[in-house]
Amino acid sequence: MAKNLVIVESPAKAKTIEKFLGKNYVVKASVGHIRDLPKSKLGVDIENNFQPQYINIRGKGTVINELKKEGKKAEKIFLATDPDREGEAISWHLAHILNLDECEKCRIEFNEITKDSIKKAIKSPRAINKNLVDAQQARRILDRLLGYKISPLLWKKVRKGLSAGRVQSVATRLICDREEEIKNFVPQEYWSINLLCETLNNDKVEFKFYGQGDNKLEINNQQQVDEILENIKGKDLEITDVITKERKRSAPKPFTTSMLQQESSNKLGFPTKKTMLIAQQLYEGIDVKGEGTVGLISYIRTDSQRISQEAAEKAKEYIIDELGDKYYKGISNKSSNKKKIQDAHEAIRPTSIQRTPDKIKDSLSKEQYQLYKLIWERFIASLMEDAIYDSYSITGQIGNYTFKASGSKLKFDGFLRVYTFASAEEKMLPHIEKGWALKVEDTIPKQHFTQPPARYTEATLVKTLEELGIGRPSTYAPTIATILAREYVVKQGNSFYPTEIGILVTEIMKQNFEKFVDIDFTAEMENMLDEVEEGNMKWKDVVENVYSSLKDAIEKAEQSIDKVSVEEETGETCEKCGSPMVIKYGRFGKFISCKNYPECKNTKPILNKVGITCPKCKQGEIIVRKTKKGKIFYGCSNYPACNFVSWNKPTGEVCPACGEYLVHKENKKTSKIVCPNKDCNFEKKVEI
Repeated sequence: MAKNLVIVESPAKAKTIEKFLGKNYVVKASVGHIRDLPKSKLGVDIENNFQPQYINIRGKGTVINELKKEGKKAEKIFLATDPDREGEAISWHLAHILNLDECEKCRIEFNEITKDSIKKAIKSPRAINKNLVDAQQARRILDRLLGYKISPLLWKKVRKGLSAGRVQSVATRLICDREEEIKNFVPQEYWSINLLCETLNNDKVEFKFYGQGDNKLEINNQQQVDEILENIKGKDLEITDVITKERKRSAPKPFTTSMLQQESSNKLGFPTKKTMLIAQQLYEGIDVKGEGTVGLISYIRTDSQRISQEAAEKAKEYIIDELGDKYYKGISNKSSNKKKIQDAHEAIRPTSIQRTPDKIKDSLSKEQYQLYKLIWERFIASLMEDAIYDSYSITGQIGNYTFKASGSKLKFDGFLRVYTFASAEEKMLPHIEKGWALKVEDTIPKQHFTQPPARYTEATLVKTLEELGIGRPSTYAPTIATILAREYVVKQGNSFYPTEIGILVTEIMKQNFEKFVDIDFTAEMENMLDEVEEGNMKWKDVVENVYSSLKDAIEKAEQSIDKVSVEEETGETCEKCGSPMVIKYGRFGKFISCKNYPECKNTKPILNKVGITCPKCKQGEIIVRKTKKGKIFYGCSNYPACNFVSWNKPTGEVCPACGEYLVHKENKKTSKIVCPNKDCNFEKKVEI
């Protein structure tokens, strides 16, 4: 008896689905794309209306032959690839090799890999959506034209191995522009004055200087500070107003892809690539004790915050049963996102609310558990009531100078009852009444300087790209991986720093291909792809529109860009052949090489010294080094004789508590000097 054939992308997905379908179904995997543009040439016939020249991907012959063999035996073929542009394109290519009519109802889609979803999808196949295919095809051809036309020019004018791309070039530009902002930033001095007061009940409370009367006043120098301190010296603070208000803290929205990447980075410390890898595992299926293999979360590439009625109802039941009616609020499916969203998708959510994180913890790895817990809690929290606080604002005066204190107390925990990744953020104040005169025990003036904008982290870069309308859910993680692999940027701690080669390439792009690193133009390209998906534009018109600008820019750049030498003279002579030694750029950054390369292969590393003696051997110097993935760490110049290594920069100081060396530890909120000795808790804060 002929069986039905179901084709998905991945073997893991195939394995999960096969268990849900009966013996009349065979499930096979294409293992990703089976056809693509050739790597060896452009693969786009520009003169023939940008016709793509697809070929079967090298190494996929065995997979293709197996699919053809099974397809011939099958009574019915179902193409069950992912429910997005990329998945639709894979189905279209599969239809081509299997000689299926694309108008035939052979395409099935589902938002989650569960038994009910798969069986429901099998009952309602549809034709391949050519608009989705065209949108993916336009993106693929645009990426190929930009990459294959600009990259060789960079090889010719700078060095081999460089590349340009529709999203990666803009992402690199954002990081380079931010570095330029930081470099040009001029700090501005400002001061704060706090009063430490004692209430009539002998409680301590701190008030902050606000201004004069009702007018807010900035304190910009020491002279103003001295004048204020002189005028308030020896006087009590008179309480002129005490205001108590109720304040609501809204429940968070359910996760889109970018929101998951940001929260996972901020709360779990996962890079975007790692987040997507683990999320893919949770989506494709995990062997859960007592259940077998099942998809634990819905589809992971989405820019929608919509929740299906069925999922919302089940969550409502859970919240009311487990927590009580007062905790349930529900959710509006109206998205606050201004750009177009693929609202056929849902937000990322658990496939069963009854699979609580702790219930299936033993079936998950540590990292799978962490990410699943984040997704499960966020989904439940999104349907819960707001947290409610009593908010306090207390105003006091000394003469004409106004000081204020504020605080809050959690009155109803709402969504915070479930969402353990958010803190309550309470700040308690003692009881104070209007008309009280508080004794000022201490005045605390403090000098500050304005800070430059923070460098991008993975979370803030993804957030910025999304807000600017650049890229889509599937592109953020690979974009970050690409700019790191190309050595256009490096990560130090959680922050991105542009490399010299990244700055150089960005400058060449800005001077010669301004449109293609222009934020508005790149966002407009994304919008045009959305229009193709909606059926409002033809894909060839989009490609023609972009290519006409690219062609002109390429012709001008060929003439205007002089060859850029990225070699710097060192003043040293090669001890092997007598030629000058120069600084070159390699895959992992700069190094010293003989100018006579490749005839002479003499090379040396560049030691980036930080001016601190190694705390271990007391002879070498601490140098900045990089891992193969571009992450910065600190080692000894005497390596391998001395194996000192630290992720944090040594300060050159000795711990007063235990005698160990101290290191500088910094994140976007705090900066401190700490002792790395696990048995010692010494640390001191420093002003960022």
